[in-house]
Amino acid sequence: MIKLRPHSPEKESSVTEYSTIIAQALKIKPSQTAAAIQLLDEGNTVPFIARYRKEMTGTLDEEQLRSIQSEVDRLRTLDERKAAVLASINEQGKLTPELEDKICKAATLTAVEDLYAPYKPKRRTRASIAREKGLQELAEFIINQSRTSESAEKVAEGFLNEQVLTIEDALAGARDITAETISDHADVRRLTRERALQFATVSVEKVDGAKDEKRVYELYYDYENRVDKLHPHQVLAIDRGESDEALRVTVQVSERDWLNAIHSQFCPDPHSPFSEQLELAIRDSANRLLLPAIERDVRRELSVNAQLHAIRVFADNMRGLLNQPPLAGHVILGLDPGFRTGCKVAVVDTNGKLLHTGTIYPHEPQKKWIEALENLRGLIARLNVTLISIGNGTASRETEHLAAELIKDLPGVKYIITNEAGASVYSASPLARQEMPDLDVSLRGAASIARRVQDPLAELVKIDPRSIGVGLYQHDVDQGLLKSTLDGVVEDVVNRVGVNVNSASPALLAYVAGIGPKLAEKMVSYRDENGSFTDRTQFKKVAGLGPRAFEQSAGFLRIRGGKNTLDASAIHPESYPVAHRVMARAGMAVDATLTERRQAVEKLRAEITPEALAVELGCGVHTLTDILEQLVRPGRDPRQDAPTPILRGDVLKMEDLAEGMKLKGTVRNVVDFGAFVDIGVKQDGLVHRSQMPFGAVLQVADVIEVEIIKVEIDRGRISLRLTS
Repeated sequence: MIKLRPHSPEKESSVTEYSTIIAQALKIKPSQTAAAIQLLDEGNTVPFIARYRKEMTGTLDEEQLRSIQSEVDRLRTLDERKAAVLASINEQGKLTPELEDKICKAATLTAVEDLYAPYKPKRRTRASIAREKGLQELAEFIINQSRTSESAEKVAEGFLNEQVLTIEDALAGARDITAETISDHADVRRLTRERALQFATVSVEKVDGAKDEKRVYELYYDYENRVDKLHPHQVLAIDRGESDEALRVTVQVSERDWLNAIHSQFCPDPHSPFSEQLELAIRDSANRLLLPAIERDVRRELSVNAQLHAIRVFADNMRGLLNQPPLAGHVILGLDPGFRTGCKVAVVDTNGKLLHTGTIYPHEPQKKWIEALENLRGLIARLNVTLISIGNGTASRETEHLAAELIKDLPGVKYIITNEAGASVYSASPLARQEMPDLDVSLRGAASIARRVQDPLAELVKIDPRSIGVGLYQHDVDQGLLKSTLDGVVEDVVNRVGVNVNSASPALLAYVAGIGPKLAEKMVSYRDENGSFTDRTQFKKVAGLGPRAFEQSAGFLRIRGGKNTLDASAIHPESYPVAHRVMARAGMAVDATLTERRQAVEKLRAEITPEALAVELGCGVHTLTDILEQLVRPGRDPRQDAPTPILRGDVLKMEDLAEGMKLKGTVRNVVDFGAFVDIGVKQDGLVHRSQMPFGAVLQVADVIEVEIIKVEIDRGRISLRLTS
């Protein structure tokens, strides 16, 4: 038996190999990748590495780090599978140096499985039964296209026995072995799959008698397209239709493609008496074994790629939603619209504290419009409301008319339509019951709609990211991967923004690097029992928050008005000595005002380059740059750089729109074929991708200018063109 090479993923050589492979894929330096892998293996979190280990990684951002993390996991899984396959083949005594080399060099799991296919233990097949009957040698004559003076039938006579009674039985059994050998051949599989993924045709038809009352899948009742022309959203729609037993899907690979692939390895020799037998075996192999397997591979590849694309769209949309700038300083009246059960009302103060809840019934069937207006006017006057937040669910636009009429005589009061996705999920959650134990579920929803305008991030983290519908086919993708991806997005945004440790909810704290749900609860309990944190060193007193958790989290937890002014910034405690040296070098007092700090930093930058100053102070340039930025803008919220949401004072109807009209709108959802934009009417408009300038990239919550192209009132459609 051949001695196996060591293939442990933990070997230094493996890390070096991974670094090279990943660096080429991501177009970064291998040294950056190696540093990132080392830091991740040591248990550091992605946000911590991205923010506080820039010198080591060469400023890799969170997305790059997560890509590296994903690729390392894939490569290690690949190596583990290679080791298992090599061990299995070796135990069979069939591992050759050439085969070992091919398996070791395989770049994908699919390639490994192709090489393993001939050696993989199988259930009893027609081929294995034929081998048990002693027909392997006869099959070799067919496979090798042996040239003999005797006919195939004459040679087959020598293989008759108690289990093989006729010449035809012998040849049929030998063909079964040959067919399986052809189908299992790695190069045949690879070549056929490659051609299929380029040129195969996907055909879809409606299942006879299938129920599709809403004609959801009508577009695919009689549909055909080439595999490489299918868009991800089409693949997901077809997959769902098949799952709902409404559609039947087949993949056709042209005979030329699969026959050329087979002939590259198994070509009939007209001078061999076994030529006809091989041709029969080839047809049987293709129809019975190879093409069904390739169809499964193609479908799997299409589905996996479509799901990955959909998850990326979800992640991008979620990032845009969470990065919406907060509307601070407003007393907000939240309205959760409804017809029969009324509109739920909640008022929160500038800090999100609940001031009032109630219900009004302005719409059908009660139609208490005047009473609702008077009720809300009284609330606005008594509680100094400056902004009305209306959920975008059922009765949203009808409630918008109410708000527009309400604020006509109330200067300074505006309204905004708020994405209420997930509000009902939050309302019924244990966290909502804990925060508002005395409120009905529906009233909690109104409070959430109000608070998510004040600080979208702080409120949205209370909801499972999968419950915030910012994409397509969210229930059709891998739920584990969707959750981990969206959780990663939330974690990145939370840590980039930073968290006020003395006001944050457990849900928000749980996303801070190194904390998690259990430590978040313990931090809140400590805060409740001992009062507000006044110094970052106090975090170490929280039960379970050890040195590693402190290292990972401290820089992202802010303390406003504490003992140490640096605790309000994103400067990590490990860099406080450097920060103090910077302040001393700039002649900056510890209690200097922001204006004085800016002046001191500007003077310092004029005197010396960052590179020279970094050498003088004994720190990295990137760390120094971040410290200088934080000294002049401590704890800066990056969301402030985004355009503020549109506040409205009047309501539009579709009838008010005209072709050529230009309006400001808010991107509500981004999908493969374009973006849906709220322009202040009942129906969101669509900016089709063909109506966007080349290279334009939109995200959820972007405020954009659009031009009306077409209004179809009867169909409820508005077509838009992006102008900004």
